[in-house]
Amino acid sequence: MARAAAVDIGTNTVLLAIAERRGELLLPLCERARVTRLGAGVDRTRRIAPTARARTLACLGEFGALIARHGVEQIDAVGTSALRDASADPSFLDEAEQALGARPRVVSGNEEAELTFHGSLSGLSSSGPVLVFDVGGGSTEVVFGTADGSIQQAHSLDIGSVRLFERHVMSDPPSHGELQAVRHAVKSALATIAVPAVPFELIGVAGTVTTLGALACPGTPPHGARLERARVEAQAERLARLPLSLRLGLADLDPGRADVIPVGGAIVSEVMAWCGAAALTVSERGVRWGLIERRLARA
Repeated sequence: MARAAAVDIGTNTVLLAIAERRGELLLPLCERARVTRLGAGVDRTRRIAPTARARTLACLGEFGALIARHGVEQIDAVGTSALRDASADPSFLDEAEQALGARPRVVSGNEEAELTFHGSLSGLSSSGPVLVFDVGGGSTEVVFGTADGSIQQAHSLDIGSVRLFERHVMSDPPSHGELQAVRHAVKSALATIAVPAVPFELIGVAGTVTTLGALACPGTPPHGARLERARVEAQAERLARLPLSLRLGLADLDPGRADVIPVGGAIVSEVMAWCGAAALTVSERGVRWGLIERRLARA
């Protein structure tokens, strides 16, 4: 039995997965997600703020201890959009290596998209053509391929929930005009991509999608759940109307995501409208599971 750990250091969230291969199965042993908002202000300054750095390094220290307790020696850690934007600050990687016990590497948007694609399919029973999208804090990845792992096109777009929140939202709750500006930015980015010409299953990845699923269908296990477009639209509109004080009280919403979730909901809504999907399949797995699939495939 081989074990591996993977850490995804995102713009809004740091995610950990520890898994073990038993025959043909990959079994999760430990999963954690912590909102540290590493990318706070990075879109504007291209630098990591000291408080965001401290929050993220503390989280990596906790995750490193968890990895050690599970006796894992195979560790992969990657940084995505925020660290790509803050490329002039390599000292963060030195500190992250000390905290985690493994040196993170900053992946390109294309590699992030590929890891998202392979990770999202882990544990799902999908077949045939699939279109995978991952709404992150700094970017959104859109990847088309087949469920056997073949990728035909992959794109990384700078339309993440934190980035667009910081660019366009100043009101609480967001004004109609602010959300229209968000949606216009998403539509403009998606217009650069051709919608696949064949029928496909739409798979949505990451915290925004799982949150919308939990709010729309309480008590339903997220991974593999089907979420209709009408439910997505209803939740996106509801979240956009609520002030932050009320969003913070929603049981299925991580407080660290409460400020940006109206923007995230708008992104998901626009992706579904762009590709004409009536529903999506929710995947709790993304970059970190792509890393684990890659690592344990070698075992």
